[in-house]
Amino acid sequence: MVKQTDNSYDGSQIQVLEGLEPVRKRPGMYIGSTGYDGVHHLIKEIADNSIDEAIAGFASRVDVTILEDGGITISDDGRGIPVDKHPKTGLSTLETVLTVLHAGGKFGGGGYKVSSGLHGVGSSVVNALSTKMIAEVVQKGQLYRVVFERGGVSEAFKKVGKTDRPTGTTITFYPDPTIFKETVSFDYKWVVDYLRHQAYLTKGVYVAVVDQRTGERAAFYFEGGIQSYVKHLNIGKDVLTDSVFYVEKQVEDSMVEIAVQYNDTYIETVKPFANNVLTPDGGTHLVGFRAALTRVINDYARKASLLKEKDDNLTGDDIREGLTAIILVKLPDPQFEGQTKNKLGNPEVRRYVEQVMNEYFAYYLEENPEVAKKVVNKALLAARARKAARAARDNVLRKGALDGMGLPGKLYDCSSKKPDESEIYIVEGDSAAGSAKEGRDSKTQAILPLRGKVLNTERARLDKMFANKEIVAMIQAFGVGIGDSFDVNGLRYHKIIIMTDADVDGSHISTLLLTFLFRYMKEIIEGGYVYLAKPPLYSINRGQKKQYVYDEPALDEALKEIVSQKEERGTTVDKDADLLKQAGVTISRFKGLGEMDADQLWETTMNPENRVLSQVRIDDAERADAIFTKLMGDEVSLRKTFIQTRAKNANLDDLDI
Repeated sequence: MVKQTDNSYDGSQIQVLEGLEPVRKRPGMYIGSTGYDGVHHLIKEIADNSIDEAIAGFASRVDVTILEDGGITISDDGRGIPVDKHPKTGLSTLETVLTVLHAGGKFGGGGYKVSSGLHGVGSSVVNALSTKMIAEVVQKGQLYRVVFERGGVSEAFKKVGKTDRPTGTTITFYPDPTIFKETVSFDYKWVVDYLRHQAYLTKGVYVAVVDQRTGERAAFYFEGGIQSYVKHLNIGKDVLTDSVFYVEKQVEDSMVEIAVQYNDTYIETVKPFANNVLTPDGGTHLVGFRAALTRVINDYARKASLLKEKDDNLTGDDIREGLTAIILVKLPDPQFEGQTKNKLGNPEVRRYVEQVMNEYFAYYLEENPEVAKKVVNKALLAARARKAARAARDNVLRKGALDGMGLPGKLYDCSSKKPDESEIYIVEGDSAAGSAKEGRDSKTQAILPLRGKVLNTERARLDKMFANKEIVAMIQAFGVGIGDSFDVNGLRYHKIIIMTDADVDGSHISTLLLTFLFRYMKEIIEGGYVYLAKPPLYSINRGQKKQYVYDEPALDEALKEIVSQKEERGTTVDKDADLLKQAGVTISRFKGLGEMDADQLWETTMNPENRVLSQVRIDDAERADAIFTKLMGDEVSLRKTFIQTRAKNANLDDLDI
């Protein structure tokens, strides 16, 4: 490092950012990103204020309108942001809330007992990052209005006049394209999903969205609240009972609300929320729930003689198999860990949740013995499967696998031991694997061939997986373990690339592999380590020139380009005639990866400079869960309906009829 010789450093070099300048200077510090997620975070910051009014009992509806001109309007029938003069700023309270960081009703001043906004900077941040914001408040039938441009007042605060609405707040804003350079367009689906979740979590509130660009609209109202949410999550799954355990109980200054229903799958789906904020990393409320659930079910099982004296207690994993639950706590001072609010830290909340579950879930089991028996029997079956899986795993271990040393015999490993530069191709068929092995870069690219279609893990426990050679080979190769031994930090390759034929069978194999990864190694997908390779469908041969194209639209574009080039050179081409013959072109269609030689496979699908990879992401875990259940589960009618409604989009060229 070269030391600078100019050591002048004085007060003139220190920037003092006033008002909302810090937000525009460093927007990522306040909203996380300035891409797609950041644009939609703006909606959340404003709409959360309206939801907080509903949680507090002062609002009954929230309306969102995506405007044709690129803006969005969020309106509620709550109390309305105060419009009186603020004692500290001398401005109206409305202007203060929208222009001063950390000004709001969420800092212990009595405005809200419970709110989802921890930091209280939301509205002013949205104002700072918008080209224009229009704020309208109705108080006692009088309409007040103020307009801002990039955080500064452009139309002064004023009383507009009387209105039929008694109270409420309406905010319209336009994201600033100089800040959000990737996009300033709102995603209707994102808005719908967000509002649906808020309606589930705030029972009795009516929420609606209208997209003026397309005419699409949706509305939600759930009198059952999180009970309805649990039923929604269990759609497509066979539930053990139609009833949903539900409790809502005030404990000291906090509210605990829990809904539970079991299904016949092997997957646990538990979503913990604090003040309507999803905490995906859990926290004290989740710890309290799990501890109480395990204790209550074991106590009941012994009391009902479903567990004998000699039997070990059921483990938490046994008891949570097939569990769907929502935990919602509302508290006046939530302590989230980190700006992202991924984990709740309040220690007292564990006690609150345990207390409520211990008492009321025990009552529920006592009063519903048939339900209790089904839940305990499912847990007992899970315990037997767990023991069988352990025996199967021990058997595999004895054969030298899964211990971090043994690797599958059919793995063609790469020489590099650095995970960040290593990648593994999961290849369909021995023929394609042979070409891939010959054509690869052996320093960084490993090849794992699979034979046939792997086990459908949507309906399989670990004991069945340990008996499946293809699944075991992947577990061995990845190096992360599985089940209670899973550790994503052991991943040996930072790119896991699924490479299958571009046909129906290939798509099915890809889906089976993704099902396994989603259900049992989700952290690998969440870490961005999983990709789908896209082999070409066609090669266009023109003399000595060869061009590869990956789908039908690309083929059409390539042929149009060839024709236009010939016309530019003065050769008349009749576009209604046989374009291929006139242009001197032959087209070859690949039936599968096995048809390609090593050079072709490298050139088209494995060379990092040329290949096309699609990263697998989980943008909506609930929707992904529902789709895997629908496509890979036992319910044939759901799959049939899915196929029928999408039949017109099927590409019959890919079908071998």
